[in-house]
Order: sequence, then C-alpha cells, then structure tokens
Amino acid sequence: MAAKKSDSVRAVAVLGPSGAGKTTLIQELAAVAPDGKAQTIAPPGPTTETSITAIDFMGDRYVLIDTPGAIDFTAEIDYILPAVDLALVVADPAPDKAVLLQPFLKELERLNVPRALFINKIDQAHGRVRDLLEALQPASTQPLVARQIPIWKGEEVAGFVDLALERAFIYRPGLASERIDMPADLVEREAEAHFHLLEQLADHDDAMMEQLLSDAMPSIDAVFADLVRETAEGLIVPVFLGAASQAFGLRRLLKAMRHDVPGPSQAANRLGLEGAGAYVMKISHAGQAGKLAIARAMGEIADNAQFTLSDGSSGRAGALFSIQGGQFKKSATIAAGDIGAIAKIDPIAAGDVISATGSPATKIEPPTRFPVYQLAIATKDRKDDVRLSGALSKLTEEDPGLTVVHDAAMREILLLGQGEPHLRQVLERLKTRFNVEVATTRPGTPFRETIKKNITQKGRHKKQTGGHGQFGDCTIEIRPLPRGSGFQFEDRITGGAIPRQWIPAVEEGVREAMEKGPIGYPVIDVHVALIDGAYHPVDSSEHSFHAAGRLAMNEGLAQCQPVLLEPIEKLTIATPTAFTSRINSAITRRNGQILGFDAREGWPGWDQVEVYLPHAERQDLILELRSLTQGLASFEAQFDHMVELTGRRADEVAKKAQAVA
Repeated sequence: MAAKKSDSVRAVAVLGPSGAGKTTLIQELAAVAPDGKAQTIAPPGPTTETSITAIDFMGDRYVLIDTPGAIDFTAEIDYILPAVDLALVVADPAPDKAVLLQPFLKELERLNVPRALFINKIDQAHGRVRDLLEALQPASTQPLVARQIPIWKGEEVAGFVDLALERAFIYRPGLASERIDMPADLVEREAEAHFHLLEQLADHDDAMMEQLLSDAMPSIDAVFADLVRETAEGLIVPVFLGAASQAFGLRRLLKAMRHDVPGPSQAANRLGLEGAGAYVMKISHAGQAGKLAIARAMGEIADNAQFTLSDGSSGRAGALFSIQGGQFKKSATIAAGDIGAIAKIDPIAAGDVISATGSPATKIEPPTRFPVYQLAIATKDRKDDVRLSGALSKLTEEDPGLTVVHDAAMREILLLGQGEPHLRQVLERLKTRFNVEVATTRPGTPFRETIKKNITQKGRHKKQTGGHGQFGDCTIEIRPLPRGSGFQFEDRITGGAIPRQWIPAVEEGVREAMEKGPIGYPVIDVHVALIDGAYHPVDSSEHSFHAAGRLAMNEGLAQCQPVLLEPIEKLTIATPTAFTSRINSAITRRNGQILGFDAREGWPGWDQVEVYLPHAERQDLILELRSLTQGLASFEAQFDHMVELTGRRADEVAKKAQAVA
C-alpha cells in the first residue's frame, strides 16, 4: 500500500447543476479507489438531499459529499461548504450550459473554499475544449487552469494529455488509462497549452515568472508545488476531463486530489476554530437515535467529549455515529477531518462551530435565501394538529430552505420554500416520516379595504333586561387618510358627554369593526374622531360603549364608499442577461410594472430586474421564471404599497369574500 499523505480525513464536496453526473462520479470514484477495478453503475435519479460516501485511496481516506444540483434544493449546501477542504464542481461539456455553474462558483468564491472543475461526459463532447473553457471562464473570477487537454480520435475524445507531467494517456473502459507516446499532431498544441499553464501559475509566483522571461523551464516539482499552493489558496481553478459513467479520467482525478486537497486545518482556520472541535453541517432527526448533529471533526472526537456551544452553553456528546450513504453506524470516535453524527446535544444547530478546548465558539451564518414559493396547509384530521406542529419543528431544523409561518391575519399555516418541488418533498416527508396528511391551498392574498368618503355616524347600544340595563351612545366622524397612514383615533369629547373612562372602549369597538369591513377585509387608512355621545348614570358601562363604537363604525363604513386595496410588492429578479427580455415579458403579462434593470454586481453576464408586481401574481411566478431561464432565475420580494382594485377583478374578490363570510 502507498504511504499515507495525510493523517486526517479530507472532505470533498461534489457539486454542480442537475444532470451533470455528480452522483455517478462519486459512485465510480468509490468503485475505482479501493482495488483499481471500475464498476459501471447506472446513473440514479436527481439528488435532492446530501449524502456522504467514504473512500480510501493509496492509504488516504476521503469523504465525498454528494450535494443537490437543482436550485430548489441547494439551500442544503449552505451549511456544508464552509467546512470542506475542496469543492469539486462537475460540469457538462456543452458550452451553452456554462452559465449553470455560476451560482456554485460565486458561492465558493465568497467562502474562499478551494475548488476544482471536472468536465464530465467528455466522451460526449463536440467541439474544442478550449472553446468550452472560454465559455466557462466568465462564471469564475479566478482563472480556469486546464490540467489536461483531450486526445481526439476522429470526432470522439480517446484520451488526454496531462499538462503538468507532459504525458499522454488513452482511456480504457473499466481499466486504468494507458500511457502512450505523445501523438505527433499534438506536440505543438501540447507545448502551447503547457506554456499557458505555466504562465497562469507564474501570475502568483515571481520566481517562475523570471524563469519564463529568461526562457528557462521550471522543474516538474516546482510546477506541482505551485498547483498545490495556488489551488489551496483559491488563486486558480484547476480543470480536469473525464467521463464518470465510463470511469475515464477518474484515477488521474484521485491522484490529483491526493496531492492537491489541503488538510482540515485550513478549513478550521476559515471557521475560526482554534484547537480541537467540530463544525455542524446539518441536523437530522433519526428515529430512535433522536436529534443528531452531522458534524465534521476538527481533531478526533470521542464519546462524552465536552463542547462549548455557540450560545456560550456547554454540552457533552452522547453516542457517536459514522455515516455511509444514508446509514448511521455507532462508533467510539470520529476521526480528525471525518464527518460523523453526534447525539444528545439538544441546543446545537446547523452552522455551529463547537469547541472542545473550552474556548469561545462561533456560528457561521449562511447566505439569505428568500422563500420564493409557498403553500397554505391544514391537517385533514384535526387530531393531527399537535403532531403536525412537532413534525414541522423537526423539518425546519433539518432543512435550511424551509420556513413555517403562522399567518394570524389570514388564519393560515404557511410553508415557505425554495420552489414547488421543494415543498412537494416536504409534504411527502410529513406523510411518510410523521404520518401526517395535510390539505394544501394557494395562500390567500392580504387584500384590504379603505374608504373614499367622509361621514358622521351615530351608534347607540341600548338594551333593557331585569335589573341594570345597557346604554352607550356615541357619534363619530369617519374620513379617509392618505395611503399608508394606517388608523388614527381622535378624542374630541367636550363637556363630559362621555366619561373619560369609557372613551377607550369606544376606540376598541371602532378597531374591532375595522377587522372586517363591508367587503370582507380589514380596513386601513381611516381617521375616526369621537365628537359626541350620551351616557346613563346607571346603565352605561365599558361594554356598552364598546358595542356603541362597533355599531357606529359598522354602519358608517358601509356609507363611506368602501373600495378594495391590493398589495403591490417590489421584486428584485436575478437572471442571466440572455433571458432578461423573457423576464420582462412575463412580468408584463402578470400586470406588473418594469422599474428598470442593471448589471448584477460581481456577476458577469447577469442582470437584476426591479419590478412592481401584485402580491396575487407572485405565488407561481417562480415556476415561470425558472422555466424561462434553465432553472437559474430567482427573486427577493418585499411589500411596497397598496393600490385600489377596480373592475372585474374587484368584483370577483368581493364575491369570494362574501361567500366565505
């Protein structure tokens, strides 16, 4: 067995867009690594949840983290990337799909995580790899450095040249690539590509730059030393070629990982962790094992290890588990750099950096992901309400892309997520894991009412029963306010027409009447002045004046020319520039207003479009945006203002409200 290069387990996240072949790549790496015999595995369906595979290669151990590629599920990776040693981004060989990599590469740049690119399905490539790299380069701020160039046989890629070693290899299905003499027709092209590799490395190595300027060639050792250092520092993005389904190029990739992937100490420094500890990547509720923290150990962790948590509290680790695929197996320790599960530290959460040395711990905050799709849910059986509450609590702890909101105004429980497929998966988990079935509806639109006319209205509550009666009398002036003013109440009582202690009761009655106006929605932007009234020394009470205020307001609002108001939101839509015109057309069709667009800062080839859009039009907007943009567009939204709703739509909304009432 080859000598170990590292005493620590190294972690590699494999990421990229759906269909790039990430899961197949991991399966084939696992097949190739132990004994050198590749086993072709049929590509599985799309990955929607992170899984972990451990492999051994030449005496070293790696954990490969398979991450979701669809944008609906990529919130899953937000807490994973900060702690990995390398991110291997898997790309399709088609130049027109290059833009799909940009969201992944931009996040890796933000986190300063070392990264490499694996161009998969090279056996299906058409056209020059040089053109593909030119198409891919705008997706990365750092230069893409080709480690290999292809050897073509007719119109198919038959092998590759390793530019650092300057050696040629031919692919052999199921076997290691065979070294061959450099093809004569490639000598000039290889020399050109090798020199370009050296120039890119020399941009960050003055000694190498001096050698090149003096026509001296650096040694192979110097070239490899620069590749290792510049990859670890995130100065370059090395690019490899292969075909996972055929096991082409995988051994070369494994050898590069062995030399180029830094140890976990670099990740620990990024996390601000000094000494032994761990970083929590994910929370899982695993049946009888209870709450598990999926964590990367920075230093070996043993049973009963004492940790300082990010909130300043401390906790002792319970049982430890190793992870392979979706299986948990009890373990006495978690090796340094390995990923395992820690039980029974209840306050722990994803993003926590926990310390085993007693020093202060921290928390990594992920990027904000606006929930672009939502559903209103209700249990089919009211007996399941308590179970639903517990299930949602666990699911939101496990899934960073999921939010649950109890909307008191609309009387709805809302699931907010990253897309329709995401929430469909959440509903399936509710059913299969927690045995809770829910009905779903489109969330209601928070329409409001206001008035357009002034009026003076009297309200009298009089009731005579045995003993004391009930008597309250008030006169109010109602008038509209400018949009956005809210509600104002003014006390203009003089001469003791209504005793002071009962005036707040009138206001409470007025406010209660405004909770549902004549059309059926809450009333806003109204000024009410209490100008007169009468009371009875025996029969008047707080209750009586509350009822009088509510009665006056109810009767008055109906005469004030009530109108419907529709909420308008301001959206900022991020999209590749090639699709901006399609986005604009979609917004116009939805009664939206284009405010303008500009280049998205730091994202070459992308725009930010700002629009006004009725709230009612946002529910399924993300489905259309993603269908128009290869699944890339997203948006953030916030309430901006209310506008009067008229015509047929106003009539339809009013009829629906009356039907509900």
